[in-house]
This record gives sequence, C-alpha cells and structure tokens, in this order.
Amino acid sequence: MNLTRFHEVVGSIFGLACWSGIQRYSKMSVWNPLRLRDLAGMSLLKDEALAITALEYLPTELFPPLFMEAFYGSHRETLKAMVQAWPFGRLPLGGLMQFPHARALQAVLDGLDVLLAQRVHPRRCKLRVLDLRNTSHDFWSMWSGARAPMCSRMLKAPVAEDRSRAEHPLAPMEIFIDLCLSEKTLDGFLSYFMSWVEERLLSIHLCCKKLRVLSMDKKNIQVLRMVRLDCIQEVEVSCTWPLSTLATFAPLLGQMSNMQRLLVSRVHVSAPEEQEQHCLQFTSQFLRLQHLRDLHLEAPSFLEGRLDQMLRCLMSPLENLAITNCLLTESDVTHLSQCPSISQLKGLDLSGITLTHFSPYILQVLLEKVASTLQELYLEKCGIVDPQLEAILPALSHCSALTSFSVRGNLLSLAIVQKVLGCTTGLPGLCQELYPPPRESYSSLGTLLPGRLAQVRAELLESLRALGRPRTIWISYSPCPHCGNDAFKHAERIVCSCSSDP
Repeated sequence: MNLTRFHEVVGSIFGLACWSGIQRYSKMSVWNPLRLRDLAGMSLLKDEALAITALEYLPTELFPPLFMEAFYGSHRETLKAMVQAWPFGRLPLGGLMQFPHARALQAVLDGLDVLLAQRVHPRRCKLRVLDLRNTSHDFWSMWSGARAPMCSRMLKAPVAEDRSRAEHPLAPMEIFIDLCLSEKTLDGFLSYFMSWVEERLLSIHLCCKKLRVLSMDKKNIQVLRMVRLDCIQEVEVSCTWPLSTLATFAPLLGQMSNMQRLLVSRVHVSAPEEQEQHCLQFTSQFLRLQHLRDLHLEAPSFLEGRLDQMLRCLMSPLENLAITNCLLTESDVTHLSQCPSISQLKGLDLSGITLTHFSPYILQVLLEKVASTLQELYLEKCGIVDPQLEAILPALSHCSALTSFSVRGNLLSLAIVQKVLGCTTGLPGLCQELYPPPRESYSSLGTLLPGRLAQVRAELLESLRALGRPRTIWISYSPCPHCGNDAFKHAERIVCSCSSDP
C-alpha cells in the first residue's frame, strides 16, 4: 500500500469513526462518547488485513491503544503482526493480563517466534524485552489517555533500557516473569508457556525477579532450571519441607547470586543425626549471596545452637533481619550481637524467641551494635521480664532513627513500661509503639480485669502528659502474655495531646 492510499484509508476510517461517535451521541442523554481514536482503532480491526498493512505507517503513539484493542478482542493475526513491528524496546504485556487471555498470549508468542527466526528484525521493531509481570500499568494508562503523561522514573526507565539494548540488536530476547511454584504450577497457560520457553532456551533469557516456592517437585525443579537464576532478587520459600529437602534446594539457592531478599518458613526438623549436615548444606550457600540485604527466617528450629554457622557465611551488611518463633541458645544470641553483618540493620525482629533466662546484658550489647541505624525493633512474645527490658533502656534511648517498637506479648510491670516511655521520649521519629497490658491489669489467675486496665490506662496517660510532648501508644491485648492466647484481637490506643483534656 502506498502512502497516498494509506492516508485515504485512514481518512475514511476516521471519518467513519467520527460519524459513529455523532450517531452514538445522538442516542445518549449524557455526553459520554468513545474517543475518536478508540473508534478508529475498533473500525480498523474489523479488517485485519488492512490493519496489518497499516502497521508500516501507523504513528508510534497509536501502537499501544491499538494493541490493547487487539489484545482484549483476541485479534490473533493483528497481535502477531504488531509484535513484529513493536516500536518500543519493552512490551509490558503483564499490565494487560488481569484476566486470562490464553489465545491472545499465544498470538504474542507466535509473533515472537517470527522475530526469533529472523537474523535482521523489521525496520520498525525494537522489541528486546517481553515483560509478563503485573507491572507497568502507567505505560498503558498513559498511551490510552486514561492518565496524563508524567515525568516519572517508571515511565523513563524503559526508554533508557531501550537505548542500551539497541547497541546489541542480536542479543537474546529477555522475558520477565514472576513465578510461584506450587503443586499446580504447570496448569493452564503457564504449562504452554514453559513448554514454549524450553524449546527456545538458546534464543531467549527467562528472567525472574521474584520467586515464590510453595512446592518443590521434579516439575518445579525443571522450571527453575530454565530460569536465569542470577536474575532472581527476591525469594520466598514457604513449604512444609523437611530440612533434607531444603538442603537439596540449597545449591539452586546458591546460584541466585544477585538475591537481595530471602524468606524461609515452615521447614521441618529432620532426624538429629542428619541435622548438622543438612544445616551446613543450607547455611554454606550464604557465602555466595553477596547482595543479600533482607533475611527472614520463620521458625528455623534447625538453627538452635548453630546460628553461628549461618552468621559466619553472611558476606554483606544486612538491612533487615527476622529470626522468629524458634528456640535459640544464649550463645546463639551472643554470636548475633557480635556479627559484623548486622552493624547497619534497619529492622530487627526476634519475636517468638524465648529470652527469659538469658543474661539481661546480651540484648543491651545487641542494641548498642545497631543503635545508629535501627528503625524497627520487634521483641514480641519473647518472655522478656523487667530486668532485661531495663538493661536495654540506655541503648534504646540512643536509637535515634527508631520509628517502630513493639514488646507486646511480654509480661511487664507498669513501672517498667513507664520507664520505657521516659527513655524513648527523646526519639523524634518514634511513631508506632505497642506494649502489653501491664501485669497490674491481671488477676492472680491471669485474667485481664477491665477495671484495673482502665486504671492502668489512666496512669499511663498521666505519664505521657508529664513527659510533655504529643504522643500515641497502643496497648495490645494479643497475644496474652500469660498464656499466649489470641482471644483478644485488638489494641487500645492511648493518645496524649499534652492538654488537660482526658
């Protein structure tokens, strides 16, 4: 089709679209017509052969809205052709995939197949990245007109990436996807997609930034072997695995050399004679994770008495560390306080670790180590008693960056809570504080008494007023520090505005 003929066709399409809009408006009581561009796209897609021919001359800004029309309308041949003529370096397809569109997705992959088979890409095509993650909604909103263009990093980043990749036009195509490996991972479209990937591993790179593992069977291991493991940045392992399975998974974990965040939970302890070996297989992989910043271990009972094994293998400063709901020895916590990798912590969570019989100065040393950077501290349901909490008050008062602090679930006296309020009153950023009802709120049988709680609440409010600055704290009834029962699911707020009003 020559350019003159194309202009004639486009002119007639827009004329028809305009007339359709007028007709629509004449039948409506409210002015709410489709935009002229939308009507033109709908008209163009009625003739797929014409639409495919028009792509050679279609203005760049019309590609995204026309692509959306074709995708949601499952115009397979148009989609296939548009992929081959895509004028951007990235196609953020995941932003359109709120609902299954298997036929449309297969058409996109068919278009990629044509590109992958060509040594020289079509003149207009700049596509080097297919993004299947649920991101880049602003890209489609901007081009569809639902949102005005914005000068943001989100919109500018693809442009910078396009320029850098333009220097290597024959580099492997990159496909980004977030994976959740479960027992049903290979159901539906994902099964088709992974089969497609497996046959093209030499010409594409399958990249996954976020990986969630809920099951680790042979099929899921096969999926992981198709992924560029060094692309993975966040991993969540949440399986009812025995420690032996975690040890089997560990070598794959070690290949995720750019991982920044790791969460492991629900690992069962294996036989005592196997624990040492399996624990070493897992913890030794941290030697290869030189970019790890956030480490969350939920109920890692296999680390009791062996925490130093893992700490010695940490190769970079952590920003957040959570070791929760397990037994640790006093030696474990001592090693933690001496670990070089925690000196820059912003978040520390030791909730659910019984500290009752530990030396009160261990926590003090630990807090002194992180006082200059710590922003969040959670010591919930640790069995902490008054002398232990009192021992950390000098270090706590020097945590100048602290914003969140919680000791709920511990049995503490009113006097020690008041001391904590006094020593933290000079922390300007502290805005979230959770305390348990002081033990004076309970009967001798451990029953929470509303009358006593009201009296304790009034005394805490007076203490806050005496400190002389506006402040809000929360008295959290869950879990009960006597029995751990979560019968009370709420917290009561105490607000001090430094006025005389109650």
